[in-house]
Amino acid sequence: MRVFVTGASGYIGGSVAARLNESGHEVTGLARTEQRADALLARGITPVLGTLEDGDVLAQAARRADAVINAASSDHLGAVEALTGALAGSGKALLHTSGSSIVSDDARGEASELVFTEADVAPAGPWRPDPEKAPRVAIDRLVLAGAERGIRSAVLCNSLIYGHGRGIARDSVQLPRLTDQARSSGVARHVGPGRNIWSTVHIDDVTELYLRALDAAPSGAFYFAENGEASFAEMVQSVADTLGLGAAQAWDIDSAIREWGFEPAVYALGSNSRVRGSAARDQLGWKPRHASVTDWIRSSLTVA
Repeated sequence: MRVFVTGASGYIGGSVAARLNESGHEVTGLARTEQRADALLARGITPVLGTLEDGDVLAQAARRADAVINAASSDHLGAVEALTGALAGSGKALLHTSGSSIVSDDARGEASELVFTEADVAPAGPWRPDPEKAPRVAIDRLVLAGAERGIRSAVLCNSLIYGHGRGIARDSVQLPRLTDQARSSGVARHVGPGRNIWSTVHIDDVTELYLRALDAAPSGAFYFAENGEASFAEMVQSVADTLGLGAAQAWDIDSAIREWGFEPAVYALGSNSRVRGSAARDQLGWKPRHASVTDWIRSSLTVA
């Protein structure tokens, strides 16, 4: 199958592109620069020069492919409009990457008992997104509405991803921020008491889900990618132990915002995002193999 991947030089898209390539698919990948294009070519991926702003480039690449995976940005409306417009009426698959921060809260390190299912976040479900996340949810729903336009569209909503990437980009977002701060300061820190919890998933299980969804996801499918959960206090202490530091410490929200910025500190590192996904397991036979982010940190985390 000819698959066009946006974000092919990134963490998720690069890992998915590498797995597709290993599985015998013909992969083309969007590249913003000649340097990234050369890096993709060296990995057996045909580069397409352009950015998410280049609607015509995206549309042409989508029409030439048998399927499209959008893994460059969960928040770029123009790119999704270009891809869905190009694929309308084709019956081709469009897999769009979202993230479980759509259900995250402003907990600032405190715990929450709320756990969300796929039925909760469906367009007809009872949940309504926080205003900060409403634009991303609107994009997810635009993708899902592609099912009514002759597209086999699906949204893969990843939780906190861990594991070293298989493509050009080695590291994800959340754990590296925590690790870099701990390494540079000598003190591992979490936002507030660190009781906030996120669902988690290993990058290898994520790539397996993308391949299964590419083959068999029905039109309009929405999948939470998760297998296990942990509090940030547990994850940060695991980082501290791995780096040979002492006990992890609480950090006030203002200091965390100065270090990481408002969005990362509040909605990525200080929030709760607890989700449960049954659809991928039931519909696609997805069987994730990794269930403990703290075990992975202690056994496999390496610092670049």
